[in-house]
Amino acid sequence: MEDKDSLRFRTVLPITLILALPGWFGLIYLMTQTVPDLGNRWLFYVCVVFALTGSLIPVVAYLNRVIQPFGQATFEIVVREATMIGIYAGILIWLNKGQVLSFGLALILAVGLLLIELLLRLRNRSEWHPE
Repeated sequence: MEDKDSLRFRTVLPITLILALPGWFGLIYLMTQTVPDLGNRWLFYVCVVFALTGSLIPVVAYLNRVIQPFGQATFEIVVREATMIGIYAGILIWLNKGQVLSFGLALILAVGLLLIELLLRLRNRSEWHPE
């Protein structure tokens, strides 16, 4: 029943470990051992993006195996989608720190990123891929 071309967990495990482990360990170190000055604050945002991107790659790969509105998702598509989610979370945390985050702004950002991904997937589907 499984498709041979679909992504498996073993395929995404190395990039998951490469991104998630340093991200989570960096977050733990920053929150327990440092003072929140400017450099550490930017490092916090980078660690949040890495940690969430790495942690969400297997989830995004699984969702792309189950739900296929545009056909098979490649490894690059899965990493791009997980990266967009990580960047979205980092932007929301950054806007919340500046006390400018609202539900409407979060919704506009989410719709914008979904639209970008939709257009990229449509472009990928319309290209010719020789077998």
